[in-house]
Amino acid sequence: MVRSGTEFPDVTLAIIAGGQGRRLSGVPKGLLSVDGRTVLERLLLLAPRFEDVLLVANTPEPYVHFGLRTVADVVPGKGAPGGVHAALMAARTPWVVAVACDMPFIAPEVICVLLASRGEDVDAVCFEAGGRLEPLLATYRSSLAPAWGEALANDPSMRDLLSRARTRLLPEATLRTVDPTLRSLANVNTPEDLERYGVTLPPR
Repeated sequence: MVRSGTEFPDVTLAIIAGGQGRRLSGVPKGLLSVDGRTVLERLLLLAPRFEDVLLVANTPEPYVHFGLRTVADVVPGKGAPGGVHAALMAARTPWVVAVACDMPFIAPEVICVLLASRGEDVDAVCFEAGGRLEPLLATYRSSLAPAWGEALANDPSMRDLLSRARTRLLPEATLRTVDPTLRSLANVNTPEDLERYGVTLPPR
């Protein structure tokens, strides 16, 4: 899904689907629904801003009908670090914005803040909110891929990987300037989250 004349011609949107939602009866989390639209469909509303879009999914079958370029983890079993690495490896652009497939409420303005914070001396831009990094709402240089691939052998956390790169951490206050309630950070992992965010399971 490559375009021209986009807002961010040097950036790929990578949606990290990972595995199955074990705490949600094995439902693929990208197929959870909010207001009649799946989470993946909601994330794809961001797609026209980007030069390219890809899906990182180790179990791609549930998403085939979306027609997205889909890749699996190059180094299996490494969780979010492995998913981001796969996106960096597959990217056809210098930069990647990585988002998680269980985050239904990412605002376009948040993406713009991330990308505006890039620079020649920066390899990654990530929000830090409530003392936690948000590596699946972040942007990365694709050229990080080889070094991160080697590092995966030691099972690093995303914080470890970011500490090895020239990472710009954006404080919670910066995020709140465009998302005062931090709704963009909401993710759906448990049955309690379904109720909290008004999310419904796909039909069986």
